[in-house]
Amino acid sequence: MARDPLLLTQVKALLEEISKLAPGHAVELRVPPYAAIQCCEGPKHTRGTPPNVVEMGADELFGLIAGSLHWEDAIADGRITASGERSDLSGLFQQLARTIRITE
Repeated sequence: MARDPLLLTQVKALLEEISKLAPGHAVELRVPPYAAIQCCEGPKHTRGTPPNVVEMGADELFGLIAGSLHWEDAIADGRITASGERSDLSGLFQQLARTIRITE
């Protein structure tokens, strides 16, 4: 999948905001093919597949922040995958949605 330069810029900016709101290394948040970050307090992961992984597309990232997509719905229908005991980022996205305004 090719990376759209505009989407790349937008995704990276949002992931940077997430890193500021939830610094740490306990959860790997992936938005393929654009970027991935480690965030949230907790044990640092350094090798292999992390125990706490959240993966979503750019559309889901934008939808969560715009408020047009709900975490629970996206998890239920597979648009977001989340594994590990620290992978529920619903509260983080609610907080982010209150601080950032985007339109889809």
